[in-house]
Amino acid sequence: MKANIFFGSNEETKDSYTDRKNPYNGGIVSSAPLCDANDAKKALEIARTAAKEAKKSTLSQRCDWLLDVAEKLKEQKEDIAKTITDEVGKPIAFSRVEVDRCIETVTLSAEAMRSMHGETVSTDAMPSGKKTTAFFTRVPVGVVVAITPFNFPLNLVAHKIAPALAAGNAVVLKPTPEAPLTAYKFVKLFIESKYAIKDALSVVYGDAEVGSALVTSDIPRVISFTGSVPVGNIIAKSAGIKKVSLELGGNAATYIDESADLDLAASRCALGAFVNSGQVCISLQRIYVNEKIYDEFASKMAKESQKLIVGSPYEDDTFMGPLINEEACERAMRWVQSAIDEGAKAMLEPRMEGRLFYPCVMADVTEDMSIVCEEVFAPIVSLVKVGGFDEALPFMNNSPYGLQFSVFTNDLRVMQKAIEELDAGGVVINDMPTLRFDIQPYGGVKLSGVGREGPKFAIEEMTEIKSVVIC
Repeated sequence: MKANIFFGSNEETKDSYTDRKNPYNGGIVSSAPLCDANDAKKALEIARTAAKEAKKSTLSQRCDWLLDVAEKLKEQKEDIAKTITDEVGKPIAFSRVEVDRCIETVTLSAEAMRSMHGETVSTDAMPSGKKTTAFFTRVPVGVVVAITPFNFPLNLVAHKIAPALAAGNAVVLKPTPEAPLTAYKFVKLFIESKYAIKDALSVVYGDAEVGSALVTSDIPRVISFTGSVPVGNIIAKSAGIKKVSLELGGNAATYIDESADLDLAASRCALGAFVNSGQVCISLQRIYVNEKIYDEFASKMAKESQKLIVGSPYEDDTFMGPLINEEACERAMRWVQSAIDEGAKAMLEPRMEGRLFYPCVMADVTEDMSIVCEEVFAPIVSLVKVGGFDEALPFMNNSPYGLQFSVFTNDLRVMQKAIEELDAGGVVINDMPTLRFDIQPYGGVKLSGVGREGPKFAIEEMTEIKSVVIC
C-alpha cells in the first residue's frame, strides 16, 4: 500500500498524522498522514507512468478488477458501513445503504464500459467529402484527479474512480479529510485485487495545498470535483486547459399541487429534507405549497418530521445523526434565527443537543427571506404559500443553483410544464428532489456545476474521442 498512499515529505511532518474525531461522541476513530504539495506531485508522476500501462490493459481485465472489488465490498459491508458512521456520523442504516449503492456504482461502471463503443462515419455524406473507411472510438484521457466530499465518503469516491479506472485511466484521489479511513479501506480493495493495474490508483490526503497542486499540474487531463461552489470556482479558474467536472451546491425545491396525494408528499418531503441531517446537495430546502392546501400540508409535514428518530448513529432505527462539526450546528441555528427575525414561524421548536440538530420546519416563509436564497446544508426546510404552479415556477427557478427540482401533482399539465420549464439538471415527478439513482446522469446547471456523473456519463467525461480515416 505504501507505494500508493503518501505519508508527508517535509521533515517536520514526516510520519505525522492528523486525528479524525467521531462527530457524535468525540472519540478518535482514524488518523491520516499529513501530506503536502510535494506528495501530490509525486503521486501525479506515478500516475503518469501508470497511465501508459493502464491504456494497454484489456477491457476484460479492467471489468474483472471492478467486479472483484464489488465482491469484496459485499464481504466487508458491515465493517465499511461502521467506518462511515464512525467518521462522519451517518446513521448506520444509511451507511449500509451507501455501501450497497457503492457496490452498484462499481458494478455499473464495468457494465457501462463493456457497452461503450464508437461509430462509423459516412464521410461521403456531403459533396465535399469522399468515400473512405472512417470511424471514431473512445480512448482514456490518461490521468484523472478525483476530489471528494464528506457527506457520501464512499459512494461519491466510487462515482469518480470506478468509471475512470474502467475507462483505462490512472487516478489520483484526494478524499475528504473527514473520512480518511473510509477512503483507505475502499482504495485498498482496488490496490490488493489480483486484477489490479500497478500504480493506477493513488491516494493523497490533505486540504487546500494538496488540492491546488493536483489541480494546477499539467499532468492530469480531467479534474472531477464534488464540493462547494467557492472551491469549484477556484478550480475552474486555476485548472488550465483540461476537462473539469464540477458537482457543486444546490437549493432543491418542490411544488405541492392541490391535486397531489398530501400524505405521500408530506412523507417523502420529510425524508428528502432531513435524510443525512440535510447534508446533501439535493436536500429538499424549499417547498412551494398551493394556498388551497397549505395549512393541511403544513400540518402533515410537521407531524411526519416529528416521527423521525434523532440520536445515536449506531442504533438501527436512528434516522438523523449528528451534523459534521460544531460550525455546521452554529450555522444551522443562525439560519433558523434569521428566518424567525424576518417573520417566519418554526412549526417545530428549534432544538440542538451537542451536534444533534433536530428537524426544523419553517412556515410562513416568503420569497425575499435569506433562508430560501442560499444553500442551507442542514436539517431545515421552508414552506412558501403560492397561488399555483404558475406562481411557484419563477420562484423555483429564481436561484443561482439548478441541481434537482420536483413537483407533486396529478395534473398532467403541471407535470408537462415542470419538465419543460424547470431550470435544473434533473426533474422528479411525485417524489422528493433528493431522489437519485446511481445509473442516471446526475449534475446541474448554473452554479450547481458542469458535467455529469453516473457511470456511463462519467466515462464519457473521462475519455477522449479519437477519429480515424482510412483512405
